[in-house]
Amino acid sequence: MIVAAARLTLIIPDNDSLKGKRKVVKSLIEKARHKFDAAMAEVGDNDLWQKAQVGVALVGNDPQLLEARMQQIMKFIENQYVVEIIDSQMELCYLKEE
Repeated sequence: MIVAAARLTLIIPDNDSLKGKRKVVKSLIEKARHKFDAAMAEVGDNDLWQKAQVGVALVGNDPQLLEARMQQIMKFIENQYVVEIIDSQMELCYLKEE
């Protein structure tokens, strides 16, 4: 089993409140979650108005497929045109079978 985990740092350029940020981030997470069946949550920069960190997790057996799926998720988020991904980190974790 392979777990792919990513941390995406987002900028929300036209935002001026925490309430507006939460609305944008929550909407993006819900759309991507349903489209890609990925686990997602806001994981950092909670008190900043124009910046957010989102964690994404996928599980599977094929590392190339997981990496491709993660790239699709990032492209989908950017194609919503409400945020910009300014940084991304991804890691694959291989878990042994018992």
